[in-house]
Amino acid sequence: MINAVSSGITGVLLALKSDIVATLFKTNNAVPFVWVGDFLILFSLFVFLTAIKNPIHKGWVKLIIGVDISWVLSSIFISAWLFPSISMVGSITILAVAGWVGLMAYLQTKTQHQI
Repeated sequence: MINAVSSGITGVLLALKSDIVATLFKTNNAVPFVWVGDFLILFSLFVFLTAIKNPIHKGWVKLIIGVDISWVLSSIFISAWLFPSISMVGSITILAVAGWVGLMAYLQTKTQHQI
């Protein structure tokens, strides 16, 4: 449920305040932030529906963990690739969010065996 809430809040903020985020990243293109925000909103809804399902669908949990791990790996790649063209704040933010998402993947992996 923590993953659903944090993804949803982040998604709404990115979608609605993409211009502010783009400024923090020192880029003029806010569109990718809107896209990421939209993705996170949809992802958070899927995670929320998975969390409230009784019994919890193990395959859905594995899919969520896979998306989270893909997010972490993609974030590391994107941060390295965009490092010369975005602000230090942007790079640190990408990696901090990746750390949070990695923690979500770890906790979900740890608890999936208890389902």
